[in-house]
Amino acid sequence: MDAHYSPADVEQAAQDYWEKNQSFSVSEEPSKEKYYCLSMFPYPSGRLHMGHVRNYTIGDVITRFQRMQGKNVLQPMGWDAFGLPAENAAIKNNVAPAKWTRENIDYMRGQLKRLGFGYDWNRELATCDPDYYKWEQWLFTKLFEKGLVYKKTAAVNWCPNDQTVLANEQVIDGCCWRCDTVVERKEIPQYFMRITAYADELLNDLDQLDGWPEQVRTMQRNWIGRSEGVEIAFDVAGHDDTLRVFTTRPDTLMGVTYVAVAAEHPLALQAAQEHPELAAFIAECKKTGTAEAELETMEKRGIDTGLKAIHPVSGEEVPVWVANFVLMGYGTGAVMSVPAHDQRDWEFAKKYGLTIKQVIAPLADAEIKECINTARGKVTTVMDVDLEQQAFTEKGVLIDSGDFSGMSSRDAFDAISEFLSSKGKGKKKTTYRLRDWGVSRQRYWGAPIPIINCGACGEVPVPEDQLPVALPEDVALDGVRSPLKADPGWRQTTCPKCGGAAERETDTFDTFMESSWYYARYCCADNDQAMLDERAAYWLPVDQYIGGIEHAILHLLYARFYNKLMRDAGLIGNAEPFNNLLTQGMVLKDGAKMSKSKGNTVDPQALIQQYGADTARLFMMFAAPPEQSLEWSDSGVEGASRFLKKIWNFAQSNQAALGAAKSFDASAADKQQQAARREVHEVLKQALFDFGKQQFNTVVAACMKIMNVLSTANEGGAREALINEGFSILLRLLSPIAPHITHVLWRELGYGDDILTAPWPEVDEGALVRDAIELVVQVNGKLRAKIDVAADADKDAIEAAALADENVQRFTAGKQIAKLIVVPGKLVNIVVKG
Repeated sequence: MDAHYSPADVEQAAQDYWEKNQSFSVSEEPSKEKYYCLSMFPYPSGRLHMGHVRNYTIGDVITRFQRMQGKNVLQPMGWDAFGLPAENAAIKNNVAPAKWTRENIDYMRGQLKRLGFGYDWNRELATCDPDYYKWEQWLFTKLFEKGLVYKKTAAVNWCPNDQTVLANEQVIDGCCWRCDTVVERKEIPQYFMRITAYADELLNDLDQLDGWPEQVRTMQRNWIGRSEGVEIAFDVAGHDDTLRVFTTRPDTLMGVTYVAVAAEHPLALQAAQEHPELAAFIAECKKTGTAEAELETMEKRGIDTGLKAIHPVSGEEVPVWVANFVLMGYGTGAVMSVPAHDQRDWEFAKKYGLTIKQVIAPLADAEIKECINTARGKVTTVMDVDLEQQAFTEKGVLIDSGDFSGMSSRDAFDAISEFLSSKGKGKKKTTYRLRDWGVSRQRYWGAPIPIINCGACGEVPVPEDQLPVALPEDVALDGVRSPLKADPGWRQTTCPKCGGAAERETDTFDTFMESSWYYARYCCADNDQAMLDERAAYWLPVDQYIGGIEHAILHLLYARFYNKLMRDAGLIGNAEPFNNLLTQGMVLKDGAKMSKSKGNTVDPQALIQQYGADTARLFMMFAAPPEQSLEWSDSGVEGASRFLKKIWNFAQSNQAALGAAKSFDASAADKQQQAARREVHEVLKQALFDFGKQQFNTVVAACMKIMNVLSTANEGGAREALINEGFSILLRLLSPIAPHITHVLWRELGYGDDILTAPWPEVDEGALVRDAIELVVQVNGKLRAKIDVAADADKDAIEAAALADENVQRFTAGKQIAKLIVVPGKLVNIVVKG
C-alpha cells in the first residue's frame, strides 16, 4: 500500500470499484428484510451547499450501516426540477429553463458521486421529464372524475403592469419584484384538490407516526387545525340575505358589537353600489397580497357598510363593517367581532371607536372550579379586568349575558348552541384551518394541467392515450407572458368529447405535486405502462426519511395526502409514506446559517479538493448529532483530516500484522493487552447502540478511542492478534461514515474483497468479563486511594483491601472507624471519628 494517504487517489479507487460492480443497485428480494432510506431530493440550482452535504451524508451513513446489518437497502436520488427559480434564471441568463435545469443536474450529479454517496443511480428521476409527470397528470384526471379535483375562483397576486400572476415571494413590500408596480388581489379560476376530505384521517394518523419528531407532528396538527364550534346565522336588516359566521367561542356571543365581512363579500359589493367611499376601499383592498403572513402583520383597516346585522339572541342591531383582514377564501367570509374578548377585534374597535362589551369575567381558581361544577350556577364574585389595556381572551364565567349569565364558558358552549339550534339560528360544526390545496400556477416551468377547455363541454380531462401533455421546452421567456399562453400551436386543440375547437389549460401544477409522490416512483421508475407497480408494495413505506424542519408542514402534509390518494386508487397498500423522520439541524458559521447573502458559505467542492470527501463526511458527522445545528469549524475539518491520516499511517506501519486470520489468545496476552481488547469490545457494544440511535458523533468518538487503544498496545504477547482484530472492527465501524478509506484499507490489508458485504463485527461478551475491578476509596467523603480487587470479591475482602492500602492507613491511623460502606463495583467509603 502507498506510504502516504492520498484522498484523491483513494476515493477515486473506491468509486471506480462501486461503479464497476454496481454496488448500490438493488432489486426486490422478498426473502430478505428491506430497508428504504430516502433524503429529500434537491432543487438543481447549480451547486451543492453544505446543507445538502450534511443531509445526504446522514442518509448515506444510515444506508451503509443498514446494508452491513444484512438488509436489502434502497437509497435513490433524483431532482425536484420544476419551479420558479428556473424561470428567473432563464430570464436573467437568456437561456431556456430546461437547458439550464439539465445542465445543473449534470453538474450536481457529479458532485454527489464525488462525495461517495451510495445511490442506486438506475432509479434516478427528474420531475421535469414527461415520463415522470405523465403519471401525476393521469392521477389528476382520475381524481377529477371522482370529484376530488374541482375548479373555482380564488385570489392571486396580480401585477397590472406586466399582466401576470405573482408568487407570494415575488411581492416585495406590496409591489411587483420586476417593475415595482403596486400588486392587486385578483380573483381567477383555479384548480383545487380536496385535501379537506382527508382532514380527519391526516389528523388521526399522526398518532401512528411514533418515529416522527413530536415537534413536527404538533406543527401538522396545528396546520390542520381541527376546531369544534358553532355556525351562527345573523339576519341583515332590510335584506333577505343571512350572514353566517363560525366561532369556537359561542360563550362570547352576547359580546358581539359588530360583524366584519371580506371586501369581496356579496353584501359588501352590493352596499358599495350606493356607497362611493366603500367602493374605493374595496378597490384598495384588492391591492393587498394573498400571503397569510402579510395579512397578519398589516395595519387593520375597515369601513362601515351602513348595513345592520340582527343579533340572533338579543335581537339588537350591530353594524356590518368591511375589514381588510377578512378573506372570502377563509370560512364564510364573515366573522362575528367580540372586541372585549378577541385582541384583533379589540384593536379594530379601539381604532374606530366601536363598542366594547365585556361578557366574560375571570374567576379565582376555586371559583372557576365551582362554576364548572355547577351547570347553571350563578357566580357573582368575579375578578376585574382592564379592557382599556387589552382584550380578555381567557375563558371564565359569563356576565351580562341574560339567561346565560353565571355559566362557565364550557357550560355556555352547549347551552348557547342548543338555544340557537332550537331557534334555527345556528348549529354545532367542526371546521379545519386546513384549506383545499390550490394546485394551479400561472407560470410556465411546471407540469401542464391535463384539462381541455371546451366552450360546449366545459372542462374535459385529457384522455389517457393522449398523456403526457408535454411541456414545450424550446422557449424564450420575457418574464411577462407565459410561453404556453403565447403559443397558439400548443394551446389550440380539439375537445375529446365533441371534437370541436377547444384550448388546453395553460396553468401548470404547483411543484409540490411532483415532490408529493416521488418517493413511490423510485420503486419502479422504469415502468412506462403504469404510475406504480407491485415493486412499490415491496419497498414502501419509506423506513427512514431525512430532511430539513422547514418542510415539516406543507411538503410532508401533501406527501401524506398523496399517499392516501394513491392508496385509495389501488396503487399502494400503506396508509403513511414515511415510518421514521429525521429533521437534521442547520449548518452554521459564526453563529449564523450559511448563506450567500451573509457571505459565510463554504464551497463543498473546494473542501473536497483540499481534504477529500471522507474528511468532509467525517467532520459533518462528528461535529454535532444529526438533529442539532452544526457550527462550522476549520480546525474541526483539519482534525478530521489528521485522524484519517493517523488511520492510514497505522495501517501502513503495521501492515504485516494486519489482515491475517489470527484469533486472540488471552493466555498469550499481558494484562494491558487484555484490558485493551476489553475496551475495544466495550466501545463496539456502545457504538452499535449509538448507530441505532443515529448518534453518529459518538460513533466517531468511539473510532478515535479504538485507534488510541490500538496505538498504545504493548509490544509482544498477543499484540498482533489484538491490533488485527481491533483494526478490522475500527474499519467496519467507520465504514458508513468514511467509506472510501475503509474500502481501500479493507482490500489492501487482505481483510476481504468488499467491506460493504463484510459482516458487522460481533461483541465478544467473554472479552467484557473483568478479572479485577478498580474501586475508589474515600475517607470521610474524600478520595484517598484506588484499589484493584477481584471481580468476584466479597464484601469482607473489599473492606480488607481498602483498609490495607497505605494511603488509606495514613488517614485512619489512630482514629475510630464509625462506618464502612461498600458500593458494589464503584467505591468504598470509610467514616472515621477523632
